[in-house]
Amino acid sequence: MAIILRLDRVMADRKMSLNELSERVGLANVNLSKIKTGKVSAIRFSTLEAICDVLDCQPGDILEFKRDEKKNGAE
Repeated sequence: MAIILRLDRVMADRKMSLNELSERVGLANVNLSKIKTGKVSAIRFSTLEAICDVLDCQPGDILEFKRDEKKNGAE
């Protein structure tokens, strides 16, 4: 996957548990857990906005793009 989710790192930096974030964002614990572990293929902007608001961070703190080297090279 070219997009890497760093939610776990930001949560650790803020010393916030998954349960606390879930309550404050208003999203089910299981859904946040999937985001945290990278087991999602999409995320709503409204969800990303709520997470960033609660964690006082930017989307770039949570999302990272990593170029797939197989697609980048000559074939």
